Amino acid sequence: MLQEERILRIGTLIAKYGRVSTERIARDLGVSRETVRRDILQIEALGQLRRVHGGVAATHPEPEEPVSVRARTNIKEKRAIARAALKLLQPGQTVFLDAGSTTTIMAEELASMNGLTIITNGLNVALKLAAANEPGGAPRNTTILLGGELDASLHATYGEDTVNEIHRFRADLALLSPVGLSARQGATSFEHREAAVARAMAQQAQMLVILADHSKMGLSSRVSYAKTATINAIVTNARSRSMPAFEELARTVTRVVIA
Repeated sequence: MLQEERILRIGTLIAKYGRVSTERIARDLGVSRETVRRDILQIEALGQLRRVHGGVAATHPEPEEPVSVRARTNIKEKRAIARAALKLLQPGQTVFLDAGSTTTIMAEELASMNGLTIITNGLNVALKLAAANEPGGAPRNTTILLGGELDASLHATYGEDTVNEIHRFRADLALLSPVGLSARQGATSFEHREAAVARAMAQQAQMLVILADHSKMGLSSRVSYAKTATINAIVTNARSRSMPAFEELARTVTRVVIA
């Protein structure tokens, strides 16, 4: 295999996984680890990757962890954020919820209310809301699951059909949870398709509320979908106050709710 082809394939692996071990690259390419190391040095010189312990990583932000992993992290903080956000809602309102671990917990809290219309692309969000209904009885809230292409790893629908469906609705609030939140970049996502859904929801809502725990403060991922000037409120946990980025965010957003 020519070096040019190896470099292209290494680039594809990094683009897909964000971080790849030298051993994995050697196995996938069918070459020695020494050959891989030489190729890595050349790609690094071009600024297209960075070496890390045991392998290489993308120079851009790494992919968000899988939903199954995120669902087990900062659970207490996410629950507090969801309960604080609940106080911003009133029966009869229409709400957008994107897919994610924080919004899945938000769905559990929303199930305690009545009379909401909740529009989501998140499979877990929709299932949590449906599970709250009494068997055989009228649903407490109306849940609309957006159509589109299905991504099993994201537990969500996405794509042009999903975005087009969003534009059929007008919502009172969009409750969205980003990968990162910073004063300069606003709310950001790693995946373009996730960002497209979140951007459409933000555009179609009268009020944009960002749900973000302390671990997201000051972070910027690949795709910005909402600048801070368009964010009406941030709901976060108390530990965010100690984060270096918090003060600047608090100055640039109309309202900050501390859970």
